[in-house]
Amino acid sequence: MGSAERGYDRMTNPIDLVEHIANAHDWHVDRAGDDELTMIVAGTRTDYQLSIHWRGDLESMHLACAFDLKVPDYRSNELYRLICQINEQLWIGHFDLWTHEGLVMYRQTLLLNGAVATARQCETLLTAALEACERYYQAFQFVVWAGKESREALVSTMFETEGQA
Repeated sequence: MGSAERGYDRMTNPIDLVEHIANAHDWHVDRAGDDELTMIVAGTRTDYQLSIHWRGDLESMHLACAFDLKVPDYRSNELYRLICQINEQLWIGHFDLWTHEGLVMYRQTLLLNGAVATARQCETLLTAALEACERYYQAFQFVVWAGKESREALVSTMFETEGQA
């Protein structure tokens, strides 16, 4: 994702920086205000809706990435198991299930604590979210729609393909 690094190395409001990065990637962006931005990013199997919020009082930028996967109540326990197993593998960020909406969401916060956000930091935040969602989306689908157990769903999505057919 290094394309946005050029020309936008540092900005005071990190939401401005994220907007420039999104525009460099031709992602659909909706700027709701100085401290809030949403964007739609096309993935391999689904579109991802990213919401970015800046909290000046905490000097932190929060990212939430959701995808179209409504979780019926009868599958929520197994989905919680899957989320725990996935979160054990993540170095940064985590998945949550928002029970009121029945949505799976990846979340992460960049705490700046007096520092100024760089394009590299913001791109890493976006990349981590999109890669995690892409990697585990199918496991969520297997649990919710195919009725698989969490361990089986996770194992079936963890293999890495090598070479070409």
